Amino acid sequence: MAAAVPPPYSLDRSVLDREVEMSAFRASGPGGQHVNKTSSAVRLRHLPSGVVLVCDDTPSQHRNRELAFERLIGKLKLLNYVAPKRYATRPTRGSKERRLESKRRDAVIKKGRSARDHD
Repeated sequence: MAAAVPPPYSLDRSVLDREVEMSAFRASGPGGQHVNKTSSAVRLRHLPSGVVLVCDDTPSQHRNRELAFERLIGKLKLLNYVAPKRYATRPTRGSKERRLESKRRDAVIKKGRSARDHD
């Protein structure tokens, strides 16, 4: 079996802090004057992968930043996933017999159709 390949993107928070470009901006939507005056929304751009996340869920910029990092880690986990190698297997004797029996039944039905069509 081959050695496991290390994931391409680090999920460590200290590493992510260095790899991420963060910007704060004014959120849109409901919230009235407070939302229009504070820059509480956060945009994270993960430079190595190109993933961009926007979080404007709460009125707190710090909480939005933490939520954005949690979501970024979730996205990077999906990008890091490597499907296990698939190995070809042979069909079991029982499945082969069932398939052949089904084909025999279908052949009888089809043969009966052609006999009726030519009368």
